[in-house]
Amino acid sequence: MLLCSGALISSLQAQQAGALPEIEIRPPAAAPKQTQKPRRSKQSRAKPKPAPAAEPVAAVPSPINEEASRLVGANGIVGASTSVITADDIKRSPGQTVQDVLATVPGVQLQNLYGGVNGAGTTVDLRGFGAFASANTLVLINGRRVNDVDLAGVDLSTVPLQSIERIEVTRGNSGAVLYGDNAVGGVINIVTKTGADGGKAVSGRIEGGVSSFNQRFGNVSATTNYGPWSTSVFANAIKSDGYRVNNALEQQDGVGELRYHTPDLSAYFNVSGDNQRLGLPGGRTVDPSIGLNQLATDRRGATNPFDWANKQGINATAGFTKSLWNGAEIIVDGGVRNKKQQADFVSTSSYVDTTLQTWSLTPRLSLKNSVFGMTSTVLTGIDYYNADYDSSRSQTAGVAPIHVYNLNQQTVAGYWQQTLGILPSTDFSYGARLQNVSLSARDAFNGSAPGAFPPFDSQHLPLNTEENNHALHIGLEHRLTENVSVFARAAQAFRTPNVDERIGVGPDAGGNANFNLKTQTSHDAEGGIRIHGGGLDIQSSYFDMHLKNEIHFDPVNFVDTNLDPTHRYGTETNATLQVNDDVRLRGGFAYTRAVFEEGLYAGNDVPLVSRLSGSAGFSWNVWQKYVVLDATLRAWGSRRMDNDQANTQLLIPANATLDLKLSGEYDRYFWSFGVNNVLNALYYDYAIASTFTDGRFSAYPLPGRVYTLKVGATF
Repeated sequence: MLLCSGALISSLQAQQAGALPEIEIRPPAAAPKQTQKPRRSKQSRAKPKPAPAAEPVAAVPSPINEEASRLVGANGIVGASTSVITADDIKRSPGQTVQDVLATVPGVQLQNLYGGVNGAGTTVDLRGFGAFASANTLVLINGRRVNDVDLAGVDLSTVPLQSIERIEVTRGNSGAVLYGDNAVGGVINIVTKTGADGGKAVSGRIEGGVSSFNQRFGNVSATTNYGPWSTSVFANAIKSDGYRVNNALEQQDGVGELRYHTPDLSAYFNVSGDNQRLGLPGGRTVDPSIGLNQLATDRRGATNPFDWANKQGINATAGFTKSLWNGAEIIVDGGVRNKKQQADFVSTSSYVDTTLQTWSLTPRLSLKNSVFGMTSTVLTGIDYYNADYDSSRSQTAGVAPIHVYNLNQQTVAGYWQQTLGILPSTDFSYGARLQNVSLSARDAFNGSAPGAFPPFDSQHLPLNTEENNHALHIGLEHRLTENVSVFARAAQAFRTPNVDERIGVGPDAGGNANFNLKTQTSHDAEGGIRIHGGGLDIQSSYFDMHLKNEIHFDPVNFVDTNLDPTHRYGTETNATLQVNDDVRLRGGFAYTRAVFEEGLYAGNDVPLVSRLSGSAGFSWNVWQKYVVLDATLRAWGSRRMDNDQANTQLLIPANATLDLKLSGEYDRYFWSFGVNNVLNALYYDYAIASTFTDGRFSAYPLPGRVYTLKVGATF
């Protein structure tokens, strides 16, 4: 069999992170992705209302940047549940990371394995996929996918927070038509700022701050405008000791763009990079049978005091948009991203050195015209991605590798999505995608390398596979009145097994490959209502998703398998109320059920999914812009531990956090003082249950109260 790095890294991280000796699990791996540029949008005849300044999740999205998105319509994909978080929402949020901001969106849950330091490695879960959230949530930067071909999830901490113009969250699987694989739970599209805003010739911003656990950080940004030319640069750096022993973080991120814009032609060149070093402290073990409770006796300790992981990424993207004739544009983007990872798992005598390079070309055509008297918008195009993956595995750094794995995956897809104004008050959309994925992987084995153990370890068999898949979407939105609309959709999506899932886990395992894994498919239906008027915005929907062949890791037999059918359903509601010019209230609530529908665990909950979650908060301009108070309360219910499909182990407890931020501006100077987790809740949102011992588990504790002070200036 052939083993590639995401699975190994996940397996070893589980071991180094304090997984119990008898447990083989696969937690979400932390792997960086970085900013890419851009994508394309369509808008319907109904003009969107810009989100008010203090609104953390807009029920009515702000106008869509047509070069950075493929969303179609004023409320996103017609029939879908979409939330938009604006730059001002991010500015006003007490949350300090992208994941903190996303956690206020109904239906979003978080999983933290690395102490929550600046959000490094924190996984975002849309609609209840637990340990496999990163493979079922598609993340885009300016409409371009940053999910890679391995198991490693997208590390949102590598995106400079101040570089974000808005975040579009489309829940459900309808995004698979426009974006492809991995969009089963939903799509998160992060749109970055540009210098082309018609503002000052030169402008900039500089900020610095300190936080608990000896955290220091700074960021700087600048934009220029000169005729049709504009530039933008965003950079930040952070250094922290971390909440736990061996939890230190050092990280630098940056993105720059050159843009040219005229009425019939726009072009850009974007480059970004990131560098991260993170200590991996591991979990804290609890075993009542032997009187062991490290959560109580040594919560901040490290199971593995010497393990670490480094990441470096660099990305370049270029493209142009050209008007062909009235109502027709061609948009061409191409790019390359290079990601390197090194990880030293001293606790398991394993060293990994991996490089992943992905090339892409995504031409598309936008058409706006009239069809039989109906307004029509069409987005159609081709997506091409080619990924080369090389990973060497050795006992320690600097010695000959035991295995060197090479992977190439090529994806070619064509898609079509059309939105029709079938009535003045009714929009209808439909779309389809056809996608081909071909995969080739090889292993070079060195039986004489230190740590090699033939015949139990040997050269793994090559893997060659090719398959075709398709996604479908149909959606409807009807405006009952000027202030009330209803929407509904149905869709089919897919997720192909990544290379790590086909190949198995463990650096030396010889019998845990499953090349015959089937592609995961989902059928999803949703309906809801939007209300806007009198300062009140409400969006509420009910969804129902059935999955076949969901891909899952079997920790007993150490092999990936296809599950019996699973079922997800629930409701998501968010609301904002502009009380007056100075006060805005906001809140959201989600009920999420994720259950096994058939087979051995029929009726049981899928691990790591809370049934109840929600948030509430307010923004108050206490004294014009000089003093502003923002607050966010986030709460979630109990959830099953990872590795507890049988639902027999203890639950991860329900909990809540309260975040406060006081901020202000004077002239060109600004400041903020925030307290996260004001009530000092000692909680964790990820834990691994023992395979064999009831009551025994390993948990990943998160910080209590955290103080943050920021000051800065604009020019």
